[in-house]
Amino acid sequence: MSEERKYWVPALDKADRVLSMIAQEPGENKLIDLSNRLEINKSSMFSLLQTMEALQWVKKSSKDTYALGTAIATLGSSIIQKFDLHDAFQSEAIAARDRLQETIQLAKRMDDYILYMGKVEALTPVRLLSEPGMRLPVHATALGKVMLAQLPESEWLRLYPQTELLPMTAFTIKDREALFIQLKQIKEQGYALDDQEAVVGFRCVASPVFNQAQEVIAAVSCSMPLHQWETKAAETQQEISRLALRLSEQSQ
Repeated sequence: MSEERKYWVPALDKADRVLSMIAQEPGENKLIDLSNRLEINKSSMFSLLQTMEALQWVKKSSKDTYALGTAIATLGSSIIQKFDLHDAFQSEAIAARDRLQETIQLAKRMDDYILYMGKVEALTPVRLLSEPGMRLPVHATALGKVMLAQLPESEWLRLYPQTELLPMTAFTIKDREALFIQLKQIKEQGYALDDQEAVVGFRCVASPVFNQAQEVIAAVSCSMPLHQWETKAAETQQEISRLALRLSEQSQ
């Protein structure tokens, strides 16, 4: 048994998996759905959900489906408030949003997930679901891939011991080696793309934000529908790279 797993608490691991699925699909899954999809028996799932509901980690709707609760929102909010780049992002991203007329996002990596920290919404009928506090898998997002690409390959292997990756859409990278090849390309070019890998019908470009020690601390991105991407791709990549550079300079 590895040192990392020596003091592992299986119940917490299950709770984390449940919360992750609920965060990705709020209001979509009932107890039986979560039990079947996560392969956790109904009795254990019932106990987990009852406990998490009492702690306000999750809330159950009138249709018996689950969403994240107020306690999780409070925790996420406290992280966001203490994140140094949040105020700078809100200020800088507005100008980028206005030039592109598209939504701009800020995220931080937490192991193999990204946590959305900020969002400046475009005034369009199409609204992205990536609210601050929401988590998505690193390998399925441009934000996640561009942050992961800055790390040593040993960290990639630690985060992805399995060769198969869970897809979010039919376009998500499903093979670890294919992901690693793409990460090397991302490191060279300085930005990452997400081609309908997180949300079907949307493309995204992201660039990394560095601190004074040249460690990646966050990433910024812009997402848009496919028909918009065809005419805005180059402009958007340049705008997001400039935004990331300005935020990096402010974190020095």
